[in-house]
Formats: sequence, C-alpha cells, structure tokens
Amino acid sequence: MYLNLSRYSYRNDKTVPQFKDTGPLCVMDARCSLCARGAAWIARNDKTQAFRIIPMQSDLGGALLIHYSMDPEDPTSWLFLENGQGHASLDALIRVGQRLGGVWRLLSVLHILPGGLRDALYRTVARNRYRWFGTTDLCNLPDPEVQKRLMT
Repeated sequence: MYLNLSRYSYRNDKTVPQFKDTGPLCVMDARCSLCARGAAWIARNDKTQAFRIIPMQSDLGGALLIHYSMDPEDPTSWLFLENGQGHASLDALIRVGQRLGGVWRLLSVLHILPGGLRDALYRTVARNRYRWFGTTDLCNLPDPEVQKRLMT
C-alpha cells in the first residue's frame, strides 16, 4: 500500500520528533516475534548497512505511524520509509526486497496479486502474528546487527 503523502512530509509535522532520516527506515512492532525475525532478516541481508529499525512503541515510531494515518496500537501497522516516501502492507515488504536486492527482488512477484488481496493477506497474518509466532522484545534481542540499526 502506497501512502499518499508528499515526500518527507513528516519533516514539517511538529508532532514527529526530528531524527536522522537517511537511508531506508522500517517502523515495526517491537513486541512481535515475526517482526523481530524480519528485523534480523533485514540486518543479515542489508550489505550496505543502510536500514534503520524504529519500534512502533517508541515516540518516533508512534508519531510516524500517526503521521501516515496508521494506528500505533493496531497490529496491522508496519511502515517502510524510503527516500521520504511511506509504504505499508505487502507493498512495503516488496520494496524492502527490492532495496535488499539479489534473490529478495523475487518478492516483487507478489505484485501479481491484486492490491486488495495483498492487503487482506497481510492483515490476516498481522492480526494473528502473536498467536502464530509469539511475542518477544525486539529492543533486547542479542543480535548485534539488529541492535546497531535500532532507533528508539
């Protein structure tokens, strides 16, 4: 899902704390085991070490989600920012794959699914992720590659 706001619009939003916004940013649930695995996947495959991870439970993460009309309390919320533009749902995952390159570009095949179906599939997994994958604390994962990418 492409979020229709102008590029870097959060910079003019007084409710969003100022932060270093170079490189791609992923706002994800720090309590979700699936999200923690996603953060570790990004850290392992980001050869340029450009990605930053922002917990949605942080002040910055919550403010960014609200800016993009997303609910920081909604388990379906996940945001990918690249070049100041926001993306959500499976479209965000596709863009992460494109950015990581290599075999991960194959995630683009998900574009063959109609947008509504992609969003419904994403929402189904997101709503059930605690039950299916459990919970964790992303901010306390022992993975040093994840830790150095966290923005809290």
